Amino acid sequence: MTIDEIVQLDHTSSGCRAVNSVLARVGDKWSVLIIMLLGDGKLRFSEIKRMVGGISQRMLTLTLRGLERDGLVKRTIFPTIPPRVDYELTELGRSLRCAVAPLGNWAREHVADIHGARETFDKRAE
Repeated sequence: MTIDEIVQLDHTSSGCRAVNSVLARVGDKWSVLIIMLLGDGKLRFSEIKRMVGGISQRMLTLTLRGLERDGLVKRTIFPTIPPRVDYELTELGRSLRCAVAPLGNWAREHVADIHGARETFDKRAE
């Protein structure tokens, strides 16, 4: 769906609700970060948790489950003791990574500007 098609959608239509549900997944607090981490290859649950930092085990589980449900992440279980579970991006997940990578680059380039603007705003609000 192109941006023009999205803009033309009636905001009460089922198409708009469908797009909103996809954007909600992509726009949640952890999904984009996990998508970016998995862009470098397969990772185990504990590796993702360590790399993300600040995410609870439950929230990581829920986020990975949601990404798997949406077809963005593939989960592979290896029958070892203890079981080993790897996560990797699907083709759809890799296409999402390509779409969000420019946003991440923009954020890295402008983080100092954003922090400066916040400080200026907060000083005015005091």
